Amino acid sequence: MSKFEELKARGLIAQTTHESEIKELIDNGKATFYVGFDPTADSLHVGHLLVMIGMKHLQEAGNKVVALIGGGTVMVGDPTGKTDMRRIMQRDEIEKNCERFKEQLSRFIDFSDDKAIMVNNGDWLLNLNYIDFLREVGVHFSVNQMLTAECFKTRLARGLSFIEFNYMLMQSYDFYRLHNDYGCNLEVGGNDQWANILGGVDLVRKMNGHEVYGLTLPLLTTSDGKKMGKTEKGALWLDKEKCSPYDFYQYWRNVDDADVVGLIKKFSFKPLTELEVFDKMEGAELNEAKAFLAYEITKLVHGQEEAEKAQNAAKAAFGGAASENMPGCEIAADDIGVITVLDYIAKAKLVPSKGEGRRLIQQGGLYLNDARIETVDKILNAEDFKDGCAILRLGKKKYYRVTVQ
Repeated sequence: MSKFEELKARGLIAQTTHESEIKELIDNGKATFYVGFDPTADSLHVGHLLVMIGMKHLQEAGNKVVALIGGGTVMVGDPTGKTDMRRIMQRDEIEKNCERFKEQLSRFIDFSDDKAIMVNNGDWLLNLNYIDFLREVGVHFSVNQMLTAECFKTRLARGLSFIEFNYMLMQSYDFYRLHNDYGCNLEVGGNDQWANILGGVDLVRKMNGHEVYGLTLPLLTTSDGKKMGKTEKGALWLDKEKCSPYDFYQYWRNVDDADVVGLIKKFSFKPLTELEVFDKMEGAELNEAKAFLAYEITKLVHGQEEAEKAQNAAKAAFGGAASENMPGCEIAADDIGVITVLDYIAKAKLVPSKGEGRRLIQQGGLYLNDARIETVDKILNAEDFKDGCAILRLGKKKYYRVTVQ
C-alpha cells in the first residue's frame, strides 16, 4: 500500500485538487508541502492535531515540510468558522505564541538536516506596499467568486469586515511566495481551508504559470458531525499546563462508541493490519479500544512517560484508589467536619455553579470514595479521608483527588 493510499485508508484525506499528481508527489517523496498555523493562542489545540498527524506521515514518506507560522496573517484574522471578528492581536503577544508553536510542532516534525523548515509570513506580509499588492495580487481575484466560499458565507449575515476579506488574498500570496522561495508544490490544511487553498493554487498558476496542488484533511468531528475538542474548561490544548495529560487522556478514554475505531485509524501510527482487530469489537469490548486510543494519542502529544502516568491514574480511579497523577484539589483542614460536599465542589469549581452541583446530587451523579452522595447536606468528615486523601467522582467519568491542605 502506498503512502497516499494509506492516508486514504486511515480517513486522513478529505479533498484534493489533482489526486493523481498529488499521489505521485507524495509516494515518491517529491512533495515540498506547507501547512500554516496562525498563532492566535499560546498553544496549539486538538483542532490542529489531525493536520500535524498528516504532516508527520508525509515527512516519514520522504517529503519536505515547510511549517508556516502566520505572524502576518494573524494580524488580520481568518474569518473561517467564526461568527464574529477575531480579536486584533499585538505583535509582542504574536511573537511569544510563535515560539510556543515551534516547540510543540517539534514533537511531531523532525527539523534536523533540513528535513523541515519553519518560516514566518510576517517576513513578507508586514512590509507589503498595499497599492503594489492590489495591483499584483488583488487583480487576480473575483469578488463574486470569493463570496461563494463557505468561509465568507457564514459571516455575511452578521457582517464581514474588509480587513477579514483580505485574508484569502494573503494566504494565497503565502503559497506564491513559498513556491518561489522554497519550491513548495503542495499546500496541506484542514478541510475548512479549502477555499483559501484553492485561491493559492489559482494565484500561483496565474502569476507564474506553474501548477501547484492542494490537499485537505478532515476536521475532527464525531460520527454525527459535531466538532470535537471542546471540554467544560474550553479547548483541548496540547500544552500540559493548559490541559493536564490526565484530562487529555480521559477525554479520549470517554469518546462515543461510534467514533473510537475511526479515531484509532487516524491517530495511531501502528500498521493498519494491526488495527483490524478493533473493527470486530462491539459492546463492552470497545472499552479496550478506547483505552488503546487514549494511550496512543496521549503518548503522541505528551510522551510515553506521561501517557503511562495518565493510564495508571485512570486505572486507579476505576478501582476506587487515589493516584497522584489524578487531577487534584485541596481542602483546608478547618473545613473538614464543617463544609458540605455540595459547597466544596462549588468552591473548588468542580461544577459551574452550586445549582449544577445540587442537580448532580439529586440525579445520583456525585460519589465520594465510590459511595453515592444521597443528600445535599452531606458533610465532608475526617473519616472520609484515608491517609489525607479522598476521591470525588462526578458522573461516570470525572475523578478528582482531594487532599487535606
